[in-house]
This record gives sequence, structure tokens and C-alpha cells, in this order.
Amino acid sequence: MLTQTILMLVTGVFAGILGSILGLGGGIIVTPILTLMGVDIKYAIAASIIAVIATSSGSAIAFLKDDVLNLRVAMFLEIFTTIGALIGAILAVWFDGTVLYFLFGSLLIFQAWNMWQKLHNKKDATVNAQTDTLATKLQLNGSYYDKNLQKQIDYSLTNVPGGATVMFGAGIASGLLGIGSGAFKVMAMDGVMKMPLKPSSSTSNLMMGVTAAASATVYFFHGMIQPVIAVPMALGILVGSTLGSRIMQYLPAKRIRQIFIPVVLIMAVQLLLKGLRVL
Repeated sequence: MLTQTILMLVTGVFAGILGSILGLGGGIIVTPILTLMGVDIKYAIAASIIAVIATSSGSAIAFLKDDVLNLRVAMFLEIFTTIGALIGAILAVWFDGTVLYFLFGSLLIFQAWNMWQKLHNKKDATVNAQTDTLATKLQLNGSYYDKNLQKQIDYSLTNVPGGATVMFGAGIASGLLGIGSGAFKVMAMDGVMKMPLKPSSSTSNLMMGVTAAASATVYFFHGMIQPVIAVPMALGILVGSTLGSRIMQYLPAKRIRQIFIPVVLIMAVQLLLKGLRVL
């Protein structure tokens, strides 16, 4: 029992570091490891939801303090994610998710390819020549201090409607398939709206905590959240996400993309395997 608790703490620290750096919440690490430890998949998923909340709580504080995340973008896009999640939860009662597993898995592969393309760009799209009128009206453009480059980065967002549409789809994926949608949130901000990767990742962390908090109540009232599993995992993740939020700010954006690509590909493979009913 003690060995298992220590393993959960260590897993939590690792998941928290990776989750806060990439804006993915850490669930991709928590769920497979818990199932390998013999934990029922339902309890593992419930613990994964707690992991997302813990990652968000631990990292968002540091990101807010250093003014890296874009709070206005988070609150604006959370509207579409929440609506999508509610619709997804309603559809989940009778909808066959097999086709959607393939759809969202393919989208993640596309996101990994898009990230791969950006690795060859010398600039990380920190400044956009084209200004979006809607982003200007809603005051969504922002700036942050890059500790790796040691300079202030000003950025303007593009294609806000497109980003909102992807966020809506991310919410549906979360509610319908019971998966974390951090990769889609980063896709919307970094890939569609051209927000620099660091603010995209940190903003995704904040948004995931809001979405996961709503889901956690459902798991709680169904008795799926086990304190013996969730507590040590959450404690480890709080420590790891705090460390990860500090590490991320000193990493080059290129290095973050290099970490992001294989992780997203793993998530895509998991979705495709679920579609094939292998998992």
C-alpha cells in the first residue's frame, strides 16, 4: 500500500510537470499508469479528472503571477467549450462515438503535423502582421515576457471565429468521449488563432481546470472518485505542475513543440485504437 502511494506521488509529479508545460492536464499519463496498476478504468478516469484540476490549480497561479496566460482569451473561449461539453454530454447517452474517435484522432494527427511544420520556422509567430478586427474589439491581443528570449513579446490574434469553432469541438469531444481536450485547446489558440505557444499552453491549463471541475461533480456523485487514489496523485501533481510552470517559461518554444508532437501522437493512437475497440 505504501509503495503504491509513493508510486502515485511520483507519477503525479511527472504528470504535473509534463501537463503544465504542454497544457494537456496530465491525464494522458495518469489514466494508463493507474490501469496498469490494476485500477478500474472508471476510477482511473475519475482520478484523471482530479489530475487535470490539480494541474490547472498548480500551474495557473504561477502563469497568472508572471502574466503569461491570456485571461480574456480563456474566459471568451471557455463559453464555447462549455456549450460543446454540455451538448456532448447530452449526445453521449445515445450517440455511437466510434466515428468520432477516428475524427478526433485524425485531428490530433493533423495537429502534430502542423507542429512539425512549425519546427522549421525560425520565428514562433510571436508577431502577426494581420490583425483580427474581432480580437481587437474584444481586447484579446496581449503580450508576455519570454524568460528564454529575455524580452517582451507582443502578439495579435487572428481567426477568432475559427478558434471558437475548434473550442466548441473540443468541448463536444470532452463531453461525448470522456477525454481531456487540452490538445484541441492548444490547437485552437496556437494553430488557428496564431497565439504564441507559451501563452497557448498556459491559457489551456487554466481553461481545463474550469471544464474538469464541472465533470468532477458528476464523477463524485457516482462514487467514482476514490480518495486513496486521488489524494496522493493530486498532491504529486500540485508539486509537479508548479515546477513545470517554472520550467516551461525558460524552455524555447521549439523544445516545447518537440515534446508536444510525440505526446499528441500517442493521444491520437489511443483514440484510433478506441475507435477500433482495441482499448
